[in-house]
Amino acid sequence: MIDLTASIHPTAIIHENAVIGKNVEVGPYSIIGDNVEIGDDCWIGPHVVIKGFTKMGKGNKVYQFASIGEDCQDLKYKGEVTYLDIGDNNVFRESCTIHRGTTQDESTTKIGNNNLLMAYVHVGHDCVLADNIIMSNNATLAGHCKIANNVIIGGLSALHQFSRVGEYAMIGGCSAVNKDIPPYFIASGNYAEAQSINSVGLKRHGFSSATIMQIKRAYKIICRQGKTLAEAKAEIAANVEDCPELKTLLDFISDENRGIVR
Repeated sequence: MIDLTASIHPTAIIHENAVIGKNVEVGPYSIIGDNVEIGDDCWIGPHVVIKGFTKMGKGNKVYQFASIGEDCQDLKYKGEVTYLDIGDNNVFRESCTIHRGTTQDESTTKIGNNNLLMAYVHVGHDCVLADNIIMSNNATLAGHCKIANNVIIGGLSALHQFSRVGEYAMIGGCSAVNKDIPPYFIASGNYAEAQSINSVGLKRHGFSSATIMQIKRAYKIICRQGKTLAEAKAEIAANVEDCPELKTLLDFISDENRGIVR
């Protein structure tokens, strides 16, 4: 079903079972497949391929040569019905590749709202991206990665499958990430190591100086004082009541099973 307000280029191919919302624009030679749902006010550029089962919210922009909702590259995938769920106001630049989920996980790859995925970004099967994330050119997520709100991933960086990145963390360019990156940390390198906290990013998002100082102290406890992770968690737990942001950090490092960057 194509809404009457949508603008579809004559060379675009839209499957009869696709749902195209209000004021959607689909450019030349793009292909919208079976069981795809495109929300209102989306802009689909030329030479884009979107396959189902993919559901896209409102106000998204997809640039040329992007492949959205393709089968995953997991060799265990045997053609099962799997899903891609995309929120609102995301930007997918040139040649992005976003794969659907697998039945080995929850069958769904999820992307939240207001994310910018620059050219040649890859999001593997079963990844879960929250909101306000920036992935720079050629950044790559293997399967099952979980990226929290307000994360920045530098260009040409690659994350191992099942990696987690906490909120407001930042990954430097050309990094190879094989461990979890806690909230507020900056990590970089091959393999990535903790460098500092994301002070500039926290200030820009309105964190108070007192809160940033508490986070900085927690970072030093985890990464700079030679403590075991159990010792670090116990010391941070003693200050959680005075700084709720520390609970976010403590919950993350308490849930790790791959190890964290230090």
